[in-house]
Amino acid sequence: MPEHKGKTNKVNEVKLKSSVDRVVWTTSAAAVGANAGLEIDTHFVGNGSDIKIELKDGSGKSVGNLSKKISGNKLWAEIKVPDNAKNSLVAKVKLPKHSSEMQSNPLIVLPPVNIKNLKWDKKEARRGDILTMTADVETVPDGTEAEIQIWEHDDDEVHDLITTIPVEVKGKKIECKWEYEYHEDTDEIPTDEEVERGYNPPEYFFRVKVNGVFADSKILEFKDWIEIEWKDEAGMPASNRKFKLYLPDGVERNESFDDKGKIRLEDMPPGPFKIILEDEEE
Repeated sequence: MPEHKGKTNKVNEVKLKSSVDRVVWTTSAAAVGANAGLEIDTHFVGNGSDIKIELKDGSGKSVGNLSKKISGNKLWAEIKVPDNAKNSLVAKVKLPKHSSEMQSNPLIVLPPVNIKNLKWDKKEARRGDILTMTADVETVPDGTEAEIQIWEHDDDEVHDLITTIPVEVKGKKIECKWEYEYHEDTDEIPTDEEVERGYNPPEYFFRVKVNGVFADSKILEFKDWIEIEWKDEAGMPASNRKFKLYLPDGVERNESFDDKGKIRLEDMPPGPFKIILEDEEE
């Protein structure tokens, strides 16, 4: 901050110098084609001011240019490591209107990673199933740290992260087991649009991340079961009683209890359901 040397009881104009104070990669290394975060802090720079980012590799060759806008004296940018970057990558940040610039620390550039053949060992999951996830990972040595993320799929692309599992590459492959357990999102009330669109069954996919590069698996569907025991007010079982079952996907089924007033149904869509006994139907 400039030192004030003016007189008191008088309006004095003080010029505040704008500057780039900090340029840092959020990771130490990333593979070609991966996204790396870049954090930029500035001082006395107005919202919406232009900022220029030039990318240079280890040989000093320019491999990319970006233009961004500053907000609140900060900028977080996600930058894809260019295919032609060699050995390392630095970001040279400039404020064109203020003649201020700063260069980042070097980001180590790793060889491109090829992740393919992501597979679940089952097409459908049920409560308590032990699921195996596998993928082929090429161009990285054994022992390379990787990460498996399991997501609940959303048609609006706002997927929910369920869990993250650290793994290592062995023999150009990764493998991991996960015990499936369904958790209903009771706090999420569907909108009118979602209700009109219809029932969406729970679906899952897993993501493999290696050196900042990731790939996603195909969708895994979830099937549930329901078990019902029905007794009247006197505690007597609803032996062989017929009823109509309304499922969360809108399907109506005619079912009946056994002689003990019980029934178990497999491969059902998860969610709330309704039962109306045959003689109670309107």
